[in-house]
Amino acid sequence: MQCPYCAKEQNKVIDTRESDETIRRRRQCLNCGKRFTTYERIAQTGLMVIKQDSRREAFDRQKLMSGVVKACAKRPVPMEAIEALVDEIEMELHALGKSEVDSQKIGQMLMERLRVLDDVAYVRFASVYRRFADLDSLAIEIQRLKEKKQREAEERLQVKMAL
Repeated sequence: MQCPYCAKEQNKVIDTRESDETIRRRRQCLNCGKRFTTYERIAQTGLMVIKQDSRREAFDRQKLMSGVVKACAKRPVPMEAIEALVDEIEMELHALGKSEVDSQKIGQMLMERLRVLDDVAYVRFASVYRRFADLDSLAIEIQRLKEKKQREAEERLQVKMAL
């Protein structure tokens, strides 16, 4: 493991924490003394993504992460929430037990989670994902989001009143 500051490979592990799918290690470089964090993930079987034009490419977690980070830019969404969202999608994709998955399936999974996480991030992602032709199309999607949020709020209120 190379130090991201001085590129030397001599370092020691200071702390290790395990979760479901990752191992987080806090390391200290023996050359420059700076600390950095590494994450180890269980190697998953190769997953291919079928693009809209029928091309196939390997699933890239970083590409998914990049899209979510862009959608959440300048929003009050913690990086931990973004990483958890990407982890959840990746685990669900592998749990499908298929070697290939449609890019549209991934997009739908991401949109469902962004809608819950942050409305603005959802609209940003949806505007790129669905390629809205004009402002009216975007306005219709925003109206749908508002209506869905209203229904969910009403359902939560009914559940609270029933208790």
